[in-house]
Amino acid sequence: MAKSITEVLGIKFPIIQGAMAWIADAELAAAVSNAGGAGIIAAGGRSTEWVEQEIRKARELTDQPFGVNVMLMAPNKDEIVEVICREKPAFVTLGAGNPVPFLEKFKSAGVKTVPVVPNVKLAKRIEAAGADAIVVEGMEAGGHIGVLTTMALMTQVIPEVGIPVVMAGGIADGRGMAAALLMGAAGVQMGTRFLVAEECVVHENMKAKLIEAVDTDTIVTGFTIGGSVRGVKNKFAEDFVALEFSGKATKQELLDRATGTNKLAAVDGDVVNGMVQAGETLTLLREIEPVKVIVDRIVHEAREVLARAATIEV
Repeated sequence: MAKSITEVLGIKFPIIQGAMAWIADAELAAAVSNAGGAGIIAAGGRSTEWVEQEIRKARELTDQPFGVNVMLMAPNKDEIVEVICREKPAFVTLGAGNPVPFLEKFKSAGVKTVPVVPNVKLAKRIEAAGADAIVVEGMEAGGHIGVLTTMALMTQVIPEVGIPVVMAGGIADGRGMAAALLMGAAGVQMGTRFLVAEECVVHENMKAKLIEAVDTDTIVTGFTIGGSVRGVKNKFAEDFVALEFSGKATKQELLDRATGTNKLAAVDGDVVNGMVQAGETLTLLREIEPVKVIVDRIVHEAREVLARAATIEV
């Protein structure tokens, strides 16, 4: 069996915080790392200077390992890669593009690489290219999603690779983490669960929207144009889907309509006209709590579930 992500990254618990654009900053990353997980600063949409500043700020807030997520579609990705190699956080996660050309550069800088992959074929390719671990994310996740569920991906990807596989998508408590570990995962990544953390800078309107949401409240936009994004139902999302399936808008018109809506909700707090990106597991988001409380509860639940599982006979 592959090593746990705790061994790979030098962390206490097998929990990585998801990289949420416009949300995951130094404060949230440091809080997760201080709680025993691995925090991540999200570089998507940000300037090179901001990324450098946040890495340095996180280093002041924690002496524990943390990482940076690189969105490989970003126009300034090369400059961000240079900053990361210079500042040397413990690891990087890489998505929305081909990570292979960057792996050797990070390795030479002493930065561990954990690309995000959506299927078996790419998982094998990334392993062959020398990645330290991978994140495999199911369609239950918030934000940009693939087409396979977390369970289907665990069933098919984990047996096919020898490097640690971190599972993501709809995992928000200790039961979900225990299930992934029992399936052979090396750890889990959670994004939505930390949106209601005290240390998360997402706008209070979005936190309130998430806390009042029910289990059936997510919606997927952009399915017909090859850019599926999951979020919470609101006027923007429902109007977008209606227009998308009406056939009355071009792909470019739909893309233009969606541009900037993540920031509109997360930063500006417009949860009517912005895209409230979040995963399917919503009913666990019932109050605003410190990151440490959230992480400790997840770990406690997971230990209880794993202990019970050891007594089950089949």
